Amino acid sequence: VQLVESGGGSVQAGGSLRLSCAASGFAVRGHCMGWFLQTPGKEREGVASMYIGIGTTYYADSVKGRFTISTDVAKNTMYLEMNSLKPEDTGTYYCAADLSTYHCFSHSWSQGEQFGYWGRGTQVTVS
Repeated sequence: VQLVESGGGSVQAGGSLRLSCAASGFAVRGHCMGWFLQTPGKEREGVASMYIGIGTTYYADSVKGRFTISTDVAKNTMYLEMNSLKPEDTGTYYCAADLSTYHCFSHSWSQGEQFGYWGRGTQVTVS
């Protein structure tokens, strides 16, 4: 199982980025996958998650209306479209997957413990 993030970079406040998470070793359909943000000095926080196949999505309050999680099952890839970026969105974004259950834990997914597989992250800097 491998998760590889890409698409990070530096952008001015108000700008947009699209992150990608290419999955290999498993099919994304039927699993919960998510995006997490790690900022130095802060705890990792859940940004968005999706139960792929049904399409149920969850978002952190801080990104609702600005970020959109999506997937391309044919490409076995998950995306995070980030618009109206703010400096507080700066950090390393990680892709994560849960291969042992078949839904996202609606009340606790953002804590990250549901997810057993993680990518190495991609850096986003908003200035």
